Amino acid sequence: MRQFIVEKGKEKNGLIQLDGKDYRYLRQVLRVRAGDMVSVRLPSGDLKNATVAAIDESARRGTLQICADTGRSITRGVQAGEVEDGGAAGSGNGAALVEYWLFQFLPRPQKFELIVRQATECGVAVIVPVVGDFSEKSSAQALQGSKKERLDRIIKEARQQSGSPVDTKVLEPVSLEKAIELWNEACGEIGDFDKLNHPVAFVLSERDDCSGNLRATVQKAGGIEKIKKAAIAVGSEGGISPEEVKLLEEKGLFVPVHFAVNILRCETAALYGIAAVQSEINN
Repeated sequence: MRQFIVEKGKEKNGLIQLDGKDYRYLRQVLRVRAGDMVSVRLPSGDLKNATVAAIDESARRGTLQICADTGRSITRGVQAGEVEDGGAAGSGNGAALVEYWLFQFLPRPQKFELIVRQATECGVAVIVPVVGDFSEKSSAQALQGSKKERLDRIIKEARQQSGSPVDTKVLEPVSLEKAIELWNEACGEIGDFDKLNHPVAFVLSERDDCSGNLRATVQKAGGIEKIKKAAIAVGSEGGISPEEVKLLEEKGLFVPVHFAVNILRCETAALYGIAAVQSEINN
């Protein structure tokens, strides 16, 4: 389900004024006309129905009017409150029930942009770029300034296309040690020893001697009923070094997992890994 994401300050008294890129998205992508209904995601995270009140072709400006709540909705997405409360009963949106983190060892910038787009569509909440042993150092520099703004645009487009209720964030590039620290702090927020909130974390490895079992780890943690945070670490073009896998395992409690499939590109591995973890947790 497509949605239109409303930036802060655009909505006033129930009206949303759109121009520039927002107007082009409204007309060229959603292809709406005056009187059409669209789903809008407000800065609060709420998903609302809105009517296209006016289209000014000459000024290239559009006006949306948020509809009053009537108990009926054209939207099929998840409300922000449902994400915070653990999801709506019977919603079937497992991605909204668990906060997913992707620790992506930095590949080349173009590949990282694709990974960000796909992870956003999958409902990943936090993407942590990791500068690893096999990462190109220039890749971290490429995420600064205007490049960071480009990632923000990619995330917005991906959320609008997919209807994701998750406000995906890309953090600043960090070392592996700092990445592990961030994950441990995030787990501490829900309590590492809280039996009702087990976090799980996996690192994908090309080596087939990894003894970790994805399904057994998820089942031991209690599945979707108990898991509130899940992480996956994926290597860059050169993969992840054995030393880095060991550090993730010992300091971050990441379970090394090897998928018995063809050799995957890093951008494919990220999507494959996210899907595998989400599918196992949902089941």
